[in-house]
Amino acid sequence: MLLWDDPIGQLKSRAPRATEPGLLATQVLETIETPAPVVTPAAVLDTTPPAAAPESTASTHAAGLEQVEFGARRLAVDDKQMINCRADLNQLVPFKYKWAWQKYLNACANHWMPQEINMNADVSLWKSRDGLTEDERLIIKRNLGFFSTADSLVANNLVLAVYRHITNPECRQYLLRQAFEEALHTHAYQYCIESLGLDEAEIFNMYREIPAVHDKASWALRFTESLGDPTFSTGTTAADQRLLRDLIAFYVVFEGIFFYVGFVQVLSMGRRNKMTGVAEQFQYILRDESMHMNFGIDVINQIKVENPQLWTEQFQRDIAELIDDAIKLELRYAQDTMPRGVLGLNVNMFEEYLHYIANRRCAQIGLAEQYPGANNPFPWMSELIDLKKEKNFFETRVTEYQTGGALSWD
Repeated sequence: MLLWDDPIGQLKSRAPRATEPGLLATQVLETIETPAPVVTPAAVLDTTPPAAAPESTASTHAAGLEQVEFGARRLAVDDKQMINCRADLNQLVPFKYKWAWQKYLNACANHWMPQEINMNADVSLWKSRDGLTEDERLIIKRNLGFFSTADSLVANNLVLAVYRHITNPECRQYLLRQAFEEALHTHAYQYCIESLGLDEAEIFNMYREIPAVHDKASWALRFTESLGDPTFSTGTTAADQRLLRDLIAFYVVFEGIFFYVGFVQVLSMGRRNKMTGVAEQFQYILRDESMHMNFGIDVINQIKVENPQLWTEQFQRDIAELIDDAIKLELRYAQDTMPRGVLGLNVNMFEEYLHYIANRRCAQIGLAEQYPGANNPFPWMSELIDLKKEKNFFETRVTEYQTGGALSWD
């Protein structure tokens, strides 16, 4: 029973120990037996967690639970920074990073729900004996298996780890919206699985039972362990580099590379008028994930601007190697989900596409191209991400739909 005169203090005194089960997102896969060899990511930095720092005002400021100081001077824009900020995190304004607030507003304007998408045609096609080939069914099942867990891992990492280390309130505002959208995506995959009558145990356990699915999830968790470690704190060059590395692994690789084979496969089916409901769900999700990735890249670049000592030549080489290791994992996933050519796609096309995507991600964070000359074999994907599309509003909702309050009628 809470003491309502001091609910926060009582909750802090009852905080669970780090050894209690279910505390950290990084513990989700700690008991999984690896069914196949996993590509080991480069040792970017010494991954030994720094010694736990004594309780200080820095940790309470990072949590936003510091004591309210009566008569303190008002917050100035220059007091704010992306990490290691000592300013009051409860004050949203004045904005320092107006782009973060605008991204939050854009995300709110693009609200959608999975039930709004008609799945009747998909159900009929899936139940039809000769409606889909076995290769096409494998694509749907494998991708629902990967994504249904991946977005849950992302949400846990955001809530339990990333939010704690980003010390800017307008960015935290966006992170809260992103966490909701990740939950929405998991809801969308569950809605597809339920609508098609798939074996839920089979789909939701693929990250434990299918090597190519397991390896990507396991790889991602290696780079979020320090963020969720209760003894980890920023404030030193080594720790700040570790945070920057993990943010790159999280936003640039996991959301910016690991999702794109699945997006191409499912959206290719939609372009052929197959599984159009699932494809439309994925199209909404692709739009959201593009915004998540761009936000994360802006955060990464802002940290670099404010902390130029972190972006050393050795660090850049380590990040390039990290991305190359991730590309190999994603290529294995493409081979697993598509052992034979299907839908006009083949594994060689995906290798070219992954190199092209990796070059784009490197350019976005200031790294040199890792795969010179790589081209985009799927130009229609750029159209889906970058261009406005028109649909018959009486048949389906346009993916650029915005809530009424966000529209400008000028």
